[in-house]
Amino acid sequence: MMEHEFDPLQQLLGDLPIDKPISVEVLKIEEQAGYRLESLLLDLNGMEQVPAYVATPLTGSGPFPLVVFNHSHGGDYTNGRNEFIRSSSYLQQPSFAKILTDMGYAACCIDMWGFNERGGKTESELVKEMLWQGKVLWGMMIYDNRRLLDYMCQRADIDELRIATIGMSMGGLMAWWSAALDERIAVTIDICGQVDAHTLIAKRGLDHHGFYSYVPGLLKHYTTLEIQQRIVPRPRMSLVGRNDRLCPIEGVEHLANGLYEAYQAAGKPEHWKPVVASGGHMETLEMRTAWERFLAIHL
Repeated sequence: MMEHEFDPLQQLLGDLPIDKPISVEVLKIEEQAGYRLESLLLDLNGMEQVPAYVATPLTGSGPFPLVVFNHSHGGDYTNGRNEFIRSSSYLQQPSFAKILTDMGYAACCIDMWGFNERGGKTESELVKEMLWQGKVLWGMMIYDNRRLLDYMCQRADIDELRIATIGMSMGGLMAWWSAALDERIAVTIDICGQVDAHTLIAKRGLDHHGFYSYVPGLLKHYTTLEIQQRIVPRPRMSLVGRNDRLCPIEGVEHLANGLYEAYQAAGKPEHWKPVVASGGHMETLEMRTAWERFLAIHL
């Protein structure tokens, strides 16, 4: 995985595990409404087993394009990857597993550290424990997601040249961070995750966000825009609600302007699609319609 082993951005993410072969245990395979759902246990990090869902269309044998779904936070540590198959109160129906497999894609999702079947330790406990050990919770979350991608790319039913990632809120942050670090991700869609760090500080918005995503020393080396510019020229759509106080609109506009210039300079202006919709911290029907269209075009 570690093609960016000496990547200065990755160096800020703390001590990460040494890559080892990924073992997989198949717990269950069942047919849902229109798709096949695998429940897996993956050894991604050598520290704890990671529960995962993989959804594939019922028709066709692949290889399918892949969409990595990153679940949100929402202050609900019991939900985790269940959001993939059940949705959440602030997400549209049907679920992402259903809509993505209906579009002909395979899709996958894991429980992040501290969520659902990886629960038991609070987020603040994980942050403190990892900091003492030289680790960063956000770095460990990203590491697991990239190792999930390693596993999926080994599968015969996955087209490793056609990979997208999508998520809402924490999942949106995970989408653009993962794409910034991993060039295998061809298409990036983030929903309510377009947060400019310096604007968040200026607007006194830090306490609207959990502890999980704070990386020690990050702003000494990178602005948010500089991290996101690493995704250029790959296709990216960023969707936010006009009244979302977790994503201050001044920061959204600053990032949109900077990325517009970067995509123009790269000769791919059509690959950058910012969407400011109505509403707050939620996926609106307008957003869902927009990202479905964008994904169909670019994946």
